[in-house]
Amino acid sequence: MHIKNIMEPSRFFEAVNACKGTVELLTGEGDRLNLKSTLCRYIALTQMFQDKRIAGVELILSDPGDEEKLREFLVSA
Repeated sequence: MHIKNIMEPSRFFEAVNACKGTVELLTGEGDRLNLKSTLCRYIALTQMFQDKRIAGVELILSDPGDEEKLREFLVSA
């Protein structure tokens, strides 16, 4: 699932916290960042969200039911 520009990262991370399963950010370089990890969140905030460089970034969810919690941050197909 592709994400769109996230204007309020704090709301996005609240939604990630509400997810039951693992939420990973897959970068264009193939790196997987666990968004429930504080260190990975810091990397995501400083490298992507603040620079508005989220093109080519995808979310990988281990629990398909978590998609509903993150729907507002996803690009509609």
